[in-house]
Order: sequence, then C-alpha cells, then structure tokens
Amino acid sequence: MKQQLFPATYIQFPPGYECRRAAFYLAAEEYVADHMPKGNYMLTWQIAPTVVMGRNQDARAEIDLPFCRTEGIDVIRRKSGGGSIYADLGNIMTSLITDNGAVEPIFAEYSSAMAQCLSSLGAEVEVSGRNDIRISGGGKICGNAFYHLADRNIVHGTMLYDTDARLMRGALTPERAKLQSKGVKSVESRISLLKDTLPGLGVGKLREHIRHYLSNITIQLSEADIHNIQDIEAGYYATEYLYGKDTALMGERHCSYGRIEGCGTVSLEFCTEEGTVTSVIVRGDYFEFVNANAIFNQAFFGCTFNEVALSEAAEKHKLHNCIRGLEHSSLCELIKRLFV
Repeated sequence: MKQQLFPATYIQFPPGYECRRAAFYLAAEEYVADHMPKGNYMLTWQIAPTVVMGRNQDARAEIDLPFCRTEGIDVIRRKSGGGSIYADLGNIMTSLITDNGAVEPIFAEYSSAMAQCLSSLGAEVEVSGRNDIRISGGGKICGNAFYHLADRNIVHGTMLYDTDARLMRGALTPERAKLQSKGVKSVESRISLLKDTLPGLGVGKLREHIRHYLSNITIQLSEADIHNIQDIEAGYYATEYLYGKDTALMGERHCSYGRIEGCGTVSLEFCTEEGTVTSVIVRGDYFEFVNANAIFNQAFFGCTFNEVALSEAAEKHKLHNCIRGLEHSSLCELIKRLFV
C-alpha cells in the first residue's frame, strides 16, 4: 500500500536554536528517526554560508577549501549521496523523516509535494532529472537527496530563494565532466532563484508557507532532546569523516571515472598487490541504496586484477543494485576503462 507522506508532523526547535551549523540539523534528522514514534516528520532550517558535500565525495576535488577558509564558509559532509551544495541564509533546508518503505516512491512523492507547494504560490515549476525541481524553462531551484537509517528513510533538500553567487562560485569546484555533460560553463548558470519568480515574498514567508502546506501538527523538542542531538552532532566534525581516510594506499593504484546518465558520477579506485585486489574506493555524486564501498570491497577483495575477473565478480554480487540508476553494463564499462 502506498505510504501517505503528507501532512507530516512538524518538528520545531526551542528558542535559541535557529541558524546553528548544518551538522546540528543533520544530527536532528537522525535523532528524530531514532527516537520519534512511527510516522512522518518534517523540519525546515537555515544556515550561514556552508558547503554540504555528499557522502561519497572527495572534498579536495569538489570544494575549494582554501577559499572556504578565507571566506568563513563552513564545510560539512552529510550521510546521503548526491553532489556538493552551497547554502546560506537565502536558502531553506528541508528534511523529511519517513517510516521504512521503498525509496523511489517516497522520493517521488516528496519531490512532487514540494513542487505543488511552490505551484500554490504561483511559481511554474517541474520535477526534473534524478532529484531536482526546476523553474519551467529555467534552472534548478531545489535539489534533494536521501538515505536509510535503520527502519526509517531521510529525504532532505535545499530550496534556493536567494543566494550569494560569488561565494557559491568560489566554494564549489565541480568535476569538469559533470559540467560538460550538462552543456554549461559554471555552477551559477545551472540554477535559478525563486526571488525572481516570487518577488516580494521573502525567504521567511516562503519557509512558513512550506511548513503550513506540508504539515498539520507541531512538536517542539525539549532541552533533553537538544543535548542528545548535540551528542550525535559531534561525530560530523571528525577529521576522518569529513575528509576521508588517507587515500595514499599501499600497492599499485588503478582508477576509472565516468558520468552515467540517470546515475551520476562514479569513480573506482582499485589498490592491488601482485595482481590481486586488496581494496576499492567508490566515489561520486550518486545515490546509494546500501553502503556501496563496503559491498564493492567484499565483492572485489582477492580478485585477480583483470577485466574478466572483475566483471564476473560485479555480476555475481549484483553490484549495480547498490547504486541508484547504475546498470551492470555501465559498471562493466567503468571496469573496462581500467585496462585501456
């Protein structure tokens, strides 16, 4: 039976907990998922200039870290897949925590409901691609991502009402292949701003409209809830979590990279010793259904490093099912590139 996501219960923070670091709100999503009774919950939040990167991205390849340090832009990694985003007080961040269920219909209903919410204000928008909402005939105004947590799903997104284009351009350094595949020259040219479609509304009124359009009950968190959220939040600042383990792996390294339509960017980095696979790192802006790095390592560890053996292991373990939109043939093409 199809899950009815909306109206959801709105989670409100106590006074004094507005405009915290992004990690606080990402931790709040986890807390709600782990501690609230069965049902669907949503929250909205705003943050000072921040880059939030996807779970499987390489910070040094996606983000101009020196620029962020100079400009005071926070850098945080979320636990969902997808690409890096820049957000500031001109944006509205939205989160939806649902009961367990199939990801695709939940993701589709969430995006559709958010588009209908904007349409109710007079904005002409459409759901587009893997995870975007766009102005009809224009650029992206909302990108969304998801991940599993125990028996819950978390879907979250960024709504662009206004933004500092200079900081966005300077902070994000997307891979060249991603921009070329979309036929654009910069990050800025891929987006639109809702303020140009809904002038005079203001980001605050838009946030209130989203809340009342998609929820009908409000629960305010207690100070005890906040302390528990802050305990979860601390883990987001660990250096290894933010920037990854040292990738200067022992042995020989072999890399393959590609952008796959309907899936996103995927890179494979194999480490081998004496012709045998010892480890694999999977990176990209894809969305995963399970921990792709863990499953890929289990499948490829100990394999003879040649195209046939790796392709057979990929088929045997159905590795393409780990990543949304990835086909076995596309994965085999990435493997083939290792040996070209």
